[in-house]
Amino acid sequence: MPTIAVVTFDGFNELDSLIAFAVLNRVRRPGWRAVLACPTPTVTSMNEVVMSAQAPLEVVADADAVILGSGIKTRDLVADPALMARLTLDPTRQLVGAQCSGALIAARLGLLRGVPACTDLVTRPWLADAGVEVVDLPFHAHGNVATAGGCLASLYLAAWTIARLAGGEAAHAAIHYVAPVGEKDDTVARVMGAIARYLT
Repeated sequence: MPTIAVVTFDGFNELDSLIAFAVLNRVRRPGWRAVLACPTPTVTSMNEVVMSAQAPLEVVADADAVILGSGIKTRDLVADPALMARLTLDPTRQLVGAQCSGALIAARLGLLRGVPACTDLVTRPWLADAGVEVVDLPFHAHGNVATAGGCLASLYLAAWTIARLAGGEAAHAAIHYVAPVGEKDDTVARVMGAIARYLT
């Protein structure tokens, strides 16, 4: 069963990494596991939360899916050739998702050439400067590469990943579980509606 690596660096945005991580781990199937993959044994968030890595960064090479998280240090990270060299990704056999400023990492790795992308409002001009067409959507996918813009759009990225690896019913169930009481059906409809056209 699939392994999903949620790539998380120093300065990470807690919502971007941990919402996707939690939703992905709502799938209860033998062997299914989402892990926090980090370049160091611990990483510190933008709000000074210290978190232990569950796996080294190199786990991404063998993961079935990789989520590139975001944070306040992403522009510095993509300028570090040694760090970027540790991210060995192959979208011909892996799903690759980028959350907010994680799209800068995807762009640096050459994954967004000729592909429109979503990102957050702060990252938008930087991504455009990198030559990427930025679209005003919460979620966009092209083949095996997806991007999401805005912290809570991590729900869409997680749902797309689950749907691609485990099917639409599993994605529906995971989103239904985490959705607010009294808004579950509306939330599921919105999230599944946002990713539906990218699942064919």
